[in-house]
Amino acid sequence: MTLVSCMVLAALVFSIGLACVIVHRNAVRVLMGIELMFNAVNINLVAINYFHPQPAGAHGVFLTGQLFAVFVITVAAAEAAVGLAIVLAVYRNLRTINVDQASTLKF
Repeated sequence: MTLVSCMVLAALVFSIGLACVIVHRNAVRVLMGIELMFNAVNINLVAINYFHPQPAGAHGVFLTGQLFAVFVITVAAAEAAVGLAIVLAVYRNLRTINVDQASTLKF
């Protein structure tokens, strides 16, 4: 396993997530595409940290890539919770989760 193969994998996962966001009109599928893009970022962060580690400091090895990945996972979990709450609120009002029909929420 090399850094290039990890980057190709991350690019493939990111492309699939981007295609989900662009193509699908279902709000849950759009959220799943965003989660795939977050996971691609995590693959990049961990791979770069694994193949290019930072020098050891006073407190041991810095795990910067892994720490950023944990923060991204935390943000993704919060995004999923808020996104699903919005989807449920839209479904209660419009009886659909199609993002094209959610334009009625504009002022």
